[in-house]
Amino acid sequence: MNRYAYVATGPDGTRTSGVQKAADADSAVLALYERELRDIELTEKKSVLQLELTAPRVKREVVMHLSRQLGAFVRAGLPLIDAVRILGDEAANSTVARMLRQVEQGLRGGERLSDCIDRHPKVFPEFYREILRSAELSGQLDVVLDQLANYLERDLEARRRIKAAMIYPAMIALMSVVTVVVLATFVLPRFKTFFASLHATLPLPTRILLAITDFLGSWWWALLGGVLALGLLYFAVVRTPSGRYARDRVVLSLPAIGPTVRHALVERFCRILSSMVSAGVPLPEALRVATESLRNRVFMRALGRVGEAVLEGEGLARPLAGSGLLPVTAAQMIRVGEDTGTLDTQLEVTAQYYEGELDYRLKKLTALFEPAVIVVMGLLVGFVAVALVSAMYGIFNQVHV
Repeated sequence: MNRYAYVATGPDGTRTSGVQKAADADSAVLALYERELRDIELTEKKSVLQLELTAPRVKREVVMHLSRQLGAFVRAGLPLIDAVRILGDEAANSTVARMLRQVEQGLRGGERLSDCIDRHPKVFPEFYREILRSAELSGQLDVVLDQLANYLERDLEARRRIKAAMIYPAMIALMSVVTVVVLATFVLPRFKTFFASLHATLPLPTRILLAITDFLGSWWWALLGGVLALGLLYFAVVRTPSGRYARDRVVLSLPAIGPTVRHALVERFCRILSSMVSAGVPLPEALRVATESLRNRVFMRALGRVGEAVLEGEGLARPLAGSGLLPVTAAQMIRVGEDTGTLDTQLEVTAQYYEGELDYRLKKLTALFEPAVIVVMGLLVGFVAVALVSAMYGIFNQVHV
């Protein structure tokens, strides 16, 4: 038996609320109707344990497929309520199924789709909700749903490329750490015992290596505590606005990494802004939502000043060019879009340009990072090998002398 929280209008016209037990939502609504309640808003209630077990996170891939399927149903002429009900019945994700049931209930109560979607900000990002609201006003819901699905697909593809570019270097770095730990924990202590039993004079590289091993073995707890303390300090600092701004500025100023992050942010900004402008969202509101979607404090502060300039009537291209975020060519393309009334098209072209540049930057970053990690790993392993071989060779000579 499930539990449903409800808000409804009683026989005397006053709003009342409570909890109704029933096998399913339809049975709960029927029971409430029998109690002469009307304008029923129903929400399924679950315990904390049930929510933990049956509420998986909704991934962007799910939102993308949901948008594409809903757009196809609307284009085919299926009533929106029926389309949402079918998608809810077929949803494999329990969170999506519950969310779609709530959307269906809202639609049956006379609400708009955008109003129902607004209640689920953790599933649908703000730009998605703003574009959907504008689509309902323009009567192009199916077209905009397809556009949203295409944008989410491109965004996911960009994220996959970034993750794929980082996998191989991360694996090499992990193997380097594992190699050093194995040598310092298992191999070197045995050699140290062997060298001590011979009472021989060890060469300098071997003495340095054993000193490092002794230090790590004796003070590992202090090093671990220091790392944890630095980690806690970092998280405490970045929880403040000034700390987050300083972190983002440092990231953008890093060689090779900074330009890559900058290109990724500009591509995302132009893509979202293009989608919102083409959907009819007013430019100041579209600019605000696109800015907040970046979550980089340096970009957000600079684009906030751009938004103020737009409200003052300066247009978009000139403040963007003055911000230093976009190159001159991109700013000129946006200026052409403003002058010709094709701003959304020019923003899309700019996003495609930065998408290509991002691919190039990722390949370049990977090409730089991989040999650097390999060289560092080679130096570490080579130093250990030289220290051990020189010690064995020196001991051999001392024994034979």
